[in-house]
Amino acid sequence: MIDTDPAVLVLEDGSRYTGRAYGARGRTLGEAVFATGMTGYQETLTDPSYAGQIVVMTAPHIGNTGVNDEDPESRRIWVSGYVVRDPSRVVSNFRANGSLGDDLSRNGIVGISGIDTRAVTRRLRDAGSMRAGVFSGPDADLAADEQLAIVRSGAEMAGLNLSAQVSVETVSVTPARGERLGNLAVLDLGVKQATIENLADRGFEVHVLPQDVTLEQLLAIRPVAVFYSNGPGDPAASGDHVELLQGVLREGLPFFGICFGNQLLGRALGLGTYKLPYGHRGINQPVLDKTTGRVEITAHNHGFAVDAPLEGVIESPAGFGRLEVSHVGLNDNVVEGLRALDIPAFSVQYHPEAAAGPHDANYLFDRFRDMVAANLSEKKN
Repeated sequence: MIDTDPAVLVLEDGSRYTGRAYGARGRTLGEAVFATGMTGYQETLTDPSYAGQIVVMTAPHIGNTGVNDEDPESRRIWVSGYVVRDPSRVVSNFRANGSLGDDLSRNGIVGISGIDTRAVTRRLRDAGSMRAGVFSGPDADLAADEQLAIVRSGAEMAGLNLSAQVSVETVSVTPARGERLGNLAVLDLGVKQATIENLADRGFEVHVLPQDVTLEQLLAIRPVAVFYSNGPGDPAASGDHVELLQGVLREGLPFFGICFGNQLLGRALGLGTYKLPYGHRGINQPVLDKTTGRVEITAHNHGFAVDAPLEGVIESPAGFGRLEVSHVGLNDNVVEGLRALDIPAFSVQYHPEAAAGPHDANYLFDRFRDMVAANLSEKKN
């Protein structure tokens, strides 16, 4: 049954979109962003990278496959709010054990349906991502100027550090599968379960560490390599993580970072980062791997990017030798990957684990395994 209770989405520029309540009732604030995936909404909702964001789905029909207990990518739903045009009236998948609307309600996620999400998307593309609020229940009856004032009082994503909100508080370990390479230190900045599984499949015993771990604590597990995960927030507000990574690189440990981890590698190498107008979110972003010349369709969720020249080799301003941009986004020429040439470190701006797809970039986990194996072999010799 489709809900008939009123709700409104309010953007900080004063734009208003009236629709119906979807999920929990009340008010929620966050950065309004749009995601272009037609499938994989459960993975999106449980991706910690979306913490602090109100996600607008561009695909018009959402929820037809329901929800299940196997597809969540973390311990909870992280989005601040959820915006769809047409929620499915029925659940049509043999794996489902609940509906999306009920799941949103159960997790306290305030959403809205019945609005023109393509119009919202065009507004965000023109004006950029901005603060927003969804109001339903008694909050839907607040005066328009009061709702707008509430939205404008919310936090901006620029300068925001959200790592402590999404990270684990204690260490968790996933055993290696297959030929064991050794312990892998994973800094949890918002890691997804599919990432952990992919790393374990490559022979790493995966130690997921809290985001406030010290270099001494990290080295105490005797890692053969270090991995920085995806996550929300502004990389410029994560100075402690940058300092930790610089310590890791000076130790000579191989490093792989994805998404937020790519931005933090850039800053550790001495490069800058900047906020994109509306970011990249969804599962259909084309990226060129300059190493192979292949164009891959990749999954993204980022609102910040590394500032680096797309062509040529440069010297790391932080003294880590030569580096180059390894991957480029073909929609807007944004840096999508970095490769250090004198130390064993590389990163990409997207999600190679890509739950729920595509899987074009899954080979990067093999590239990481091979780099670590080569480094171990060199140490033996």
